[in-house]
Amino acid sequence: MLHTRIFPFNPLGTNCVVLWADGCRHCTVVDPGMSSDDGERQLLDFFSQVGVTPDAILLTHGHFDHVWGVERILKIFPVPVYLHPLDRGILTNGASAFHGMPCMNFLRHDFPTEDVADGDTVTTGGVRWKVLHTPGHTPGGVCYWSEENNVLLSGDTLFAGSIGRTDLEGGDYDQLMTSIKEKLLNLPGQTDVLPGHGQPTSIAREGMTNPFLEPFNEPLEES
Repeated sequence: MLHTRIFPFNPLGTNCVVLWADGCRHCTVVDPGMSSDDGERQLLDFFSQVGVTPDAILLTHGHFDHVWGVERILKIFPVPVYLHPLDRGILTNGASAFHGMPCMNFLRHDFPTEDVADGDTVTTGGVRWKVLHTPGHTPGGVCYWSEENNVLLSGDTLFAGSIGRTDLEGGDYDQLMTSIKEKLLNLPGQTDVLPGHGQPTSIAREGMTNPFLEPFNEPLEES
């Protein structure tokens, strides 16, 4: 059985997802966006309460609100950080991609990352994840899919009732729609979707009701 816990962190409400399998003392941390000492303590206290420690950090993309707390984890747990190489530049450029938010331009990161590519498999926290490259929100945006657990970590590619924004630097609406149609809507309808912001959903629910996908969606039955 796969266990999950979602922590909405920072002023943008970015979902940091912690996942671990039964009998495994390690966990996976996805998009640790905590921007405060309180957020860090909340996450560390949770690790202690559950009795798990991270063995990897999965990043769905490089935007600052999804990577804000990476260094906070690495100073305690020096684990590998997985990121698509096309988003490496976003880390070093800080928040320059976020037009109209100059107060956040100081957010630059230079932690080491391990490259992932479409079709790769990453095993962490006792769970095997397949990497799905889904550009559009950012050039190196990815989703992580666990077929065995019917779980998709969709980052800012797909939300409940919405899709990722494409008006930031590196965004491409046509790419995003192609990514969703070809990479995500072909997954089993019962796949649970844990997005980078907002509430969880499912592939079937988004295939049937997401207004942004209506032009090309076919209904998918949940089972």
